Amino acid sequence: MLVAHSVGNQPQILAKYKRKVRLADGIGADGTLSDEAMQRGIDCLAMFASMLQHHQISTDAVAVIATATLRSINNAADFNARALPVLGHPIEIICGMREAEFIYQGMVATTPTEGRRLVIDIGGASTEFIIGDGEQVLFKTSLPFGSVTFNRLFFSEAPIQPLDFDDAAAKVEQILAEHRSQLLSLGWRAVVGASGAVQSVVEVLQHRGVSETITLDVLGSLKQEILSQTSLSLLDISGLSTERAPTFAAGVAILLALFKQLQIEHLSLSGGALREGVLQMLHQRLHNH
Repeated sequence: MLVAHSVGNQPQILAKYKRKVRLADGIGADGTLSDEAMQRGIDCLAMFASMLQHHQISTDAVAVIATATLRSINNAADFNARALPVLGHPIEIICGMREAEFIYQGMVATTPTEGRRLVIDIGGASTEFIIGDGEQVLFKTSLPFGSVTFNRLFFSEAPIQPLDFDDAAAKVEQILAEHRSQLLSLGWRAVVGASGAVQSVVEVLQHRGVSETITLDVLGSLKQEILSQTSLSLLDISGLSTERAPTFAAGVAILLALFKQLQIEHLSLSGGALREGVLQMLHQRLHNH
C-alpha cells in the first residue's frame, strides 16, 4: 500500500505498508483459493483499512488493484465479497496487459535511464515483460509463472536438487517460447527488474556490500549456495531474510532461465513498478477532475 499526495505534476509518497500474504500458495488443484489463504488476504486488507483511516484518505482517492492470483481463481467473487466490508472499497481485478502497462509507467516515473529498456516483473503467480522507449511501450505481455507458483511446483522439498532448476528452466522456456523471438528482435539497451524475486537478490547483494547489478555469474553463485543448503529455510545464505527465503530459490531459478533464454548480461532493480504505476494513474485521474 502506498500513500501519497500530489506535489505539482507528481505524486509524492508519504508512507508505505507491506505484508507478505502469498495468496497463490493457497490455490488448490481445482482452482479454488483456500479459506486459510483468503483469511491472510482479508487480515492484510484490514490493516490497510486502518491505515486509510489513519491518513484520512477520501473515498475517491483510493485505487485497489488485484492481479494474477485473483485473475486465475474461480472464487474471486467470494474473496471480493468478504473484502468489501473490511476494506470499504471495491477491488478491481486487472488483466495481465493492464498490469504490464502499470509496471512500465511505474518504472518510467522512478528509474532514470535512457534508451530502449526491457522491464521484467516477476511476481508470485505471473511475470510481465515490457519493452519501451521513453514513455512509448513497444511490446508487453503477461505470462503465467511466478515465484510462488514455481516454489510449489519445483522447490517444495529439501534438499533442493540441480534437476529442480532444470525443470524450472524448461517450464520457463515452454511458456516464453511464443514471445522469445519478438523480444530478441526488438532488443534493448538496458534491462530493469521489479518486484520480489529481483528485490530478494538485490537485498542479498546489498548485505554483502557488493555490486547490486545482477549478472549470470551472480545468479550461478547463488544457485550453488542454494544447492548446498539442507533445509528449505536457506538459513546459511548470508543476507537472505526469513521473509524472502520461501520463494528465493524459485526466483533465482526464473532469473537464471530468463538470463540464458533472453541473452541478458546485466539487470538492475527498478525504482518502482506496479504500485507506482497505479499511483500515477490515480494522480492523473484526480488532477483531471
